[in-house]
Amino acid sequence: MASLIDRHTGFVAELRRAGMPVSVAEGLDAVRAMQAIDLLDRESLRASYAATLVKRPQHRPTFDTLFDLWFPGAVGDGAGAHPDPDRPARTLDDDGRPVPPALDPEVQARRGELAELLLSGDDAALRQFARMAVADYGRTPGQESWFSFGVMRAMSPETLMARLLNAVLAGQERGGMAERVARRTFRDRIARFEALVAGEVRRRIAEDTGVERTARIAVRPPLERLDFSAANRAELSALRREVHPLARKLASRLVQKQRHGRRGRLDFRRTVRASLASGGVPLTTHHRPRRPHKPELVVLCDASDSVSSFAHFTLLLTFALREQFSKVRAFAFIDTTDEITRFFAPGADVTDAMTRLAAEADLVWITGRSNYGHAIKVFDDRYRDAITPKTSLLILGDARSNYGELSLPVLRSLVDRTRHAYWLNPEPRGQWDTGDSAASRYGELVPMYECRNLTQLAAFIEELT
Repeated sequence: MASLIDRHTGFVAELRRAGMPVSVAEGLDAVRAMQAIDLLDRESLRASYAATLVKRPQHRPTFDTLFDLWFPGAVGDGAGAHPDPDRPARTLDDDGRPVPPALDPEVQARRGELAELLLSGDDAALRQFARMAVADYGRTPGQESWFSFGVMRAMSPETLMARLLNAVLAGQERGGMAERVARRTFRDRIARFEALVAGEVRRRIAEDTGVERTARIAVRPPLERLDFSAANRAELSALRREVHPLARKLASRLVQKQRHGRRGRLDFRRTVRASLASGGVPLTTHHRPRRPHKPELVVLCDASDSVSSFAHFTLLLTFALREQFSKVRAFAFIDTTDEITRFFAPGADVTDAMTRLAAEADLVWITGRSNYGHAIKVFDDRYRDAITPKTSLLILGDARSNYGELSLPVLRSLVDRTRHAYWLNPEPRGQWDTGDSAASRYGELVPMYECRNLTQLAAFIEELT
């Protein structure tokens, strides 16, 4: 019982560390749910935890990964699978080296077994095969850890597609609906096999190095808490979908601030007419409604090496904001400034835009190291017309200028000419004003917010009320 309690508390704590919102009450709900199930039924245990702790579909992969680490399959279920000593995993040549997989009859026989399992769709048998494959090919001689690469290289499941299609489409016309359905089915089963292999590799690493250490390496935080600087290409696509509604909300908040800040011109006729009820005394003034319009936006982004990954988020946000503002102009800088609006063609890929920006944009003046002061001066000299009383200015960068000039008076004049100005800093607040950071000095002129993930971006937008 003590072991189960320890695993429960450790599992819930690891979910929180991974960014999942799990309260104490929900942890107790999970304990109560465990009283209604057979604890030896691992999938029932998984379902009870998921029902009480998982709130969003995006959190389910993180949950499943951590559950498999904290509650691995029992040894009797085949989790402790080891190579069969009577069946060597690899054939050796005359020099004692493993024969390449394509020439190894033992490996080809295993691939034939995998093809049969992919055809049948037997998930339990596929899981057992994945365990045996990791035991046989997951660790080469001389290695101390486990890897998925060796298994994928030996089994090459993606190269089995032609064999699988020939088996199920014999005598049928190729290229039609039946083939498309079959391809999708086999892709899903191959992806399932790859996931089973990855899970088994993580389990074996956890046995060798500890669950907590493995969890910190293997588990990425949920999308809303993922640092923009750590996002890969697939996660950038997901972030782009999440950023669009936040961009709409940001635009609406800026419009609200504009409406609350200034009323329209005095409506003299309505004011006089209303004063007749009070003997000609204008107790109530009436104003013309302001013309609704989308605000203008200028984005000024640090594109130096220290925040180059954060610049991907800048492009994501700028892509989304283009649809909400009547006019968006984007500028990037390292030690000089260039306009990059031309890279934001509708439908353009963010990663491709970053590649073009790196190759074509004129962002280096002398050193190629961050120089906020010179970049701000260049922006003011070349692009002064971008700032108008209708403009909202959004600066994105870490405020580290390599101890160079800061051009605070120039920035102050720019901010004074804008309607709104905000600064999003991707560094943790605890690192501001350390080393060459000038966060506080710039923050005196432009309200500065820590913004490293979607949660912090949403919090920034909420503060604009």
